[in-house]
Amino acid sequence: MDIAGGCLCKAVRYRISAPPIVTRTCWCRLCQYIGAGSATVNACFPKEALAIHGDLRDYRSIADSGNVMHRRFCPSCGTHVLSEAEARPHLVFVRVGTLDDPEIARPALTIWTSSAPTWACIDERIARVEGQPPPAG
Repeated sequence: MDIAGGCLCKAVRYRISAPPIVTRTCWCRLCQYIGAGSATVNACFPKEALAIHGDLRDYRSIADSGNVMHRRFCPSCGTHVLSEAEARPHLVFVRVGTLDDPEIARPALTIWTSSAPTWACIDERIARVEGQPPPAG
């Protein structure tokens, strides 16, 4: 499998040599900031399958789950490309909007629904979890 993607300005490009482990839509408050008020859609991959070309900046934060997160973004255009949890260093969560073909990463779960605003559009066809689900992979 060869999955490609990158940021808006093309200064950052990546390739992934494995299929997604899981894809989730996340409504935690931090993701709402990143998603401009909406949820983010994140595909989980084995970190060893990811090759990045270009520089990413790191924003370290504590997620609603208590995990220390590293949210990585392009310093030129600001596109959020991926995140990593210190608790799961073998995984990487890629923002599906940065994939060249986002169809390969259909969400299977919506998480942190308890933090979603009342007007949130949550797909009723997929499973929902009010908070943090068990770890992927």
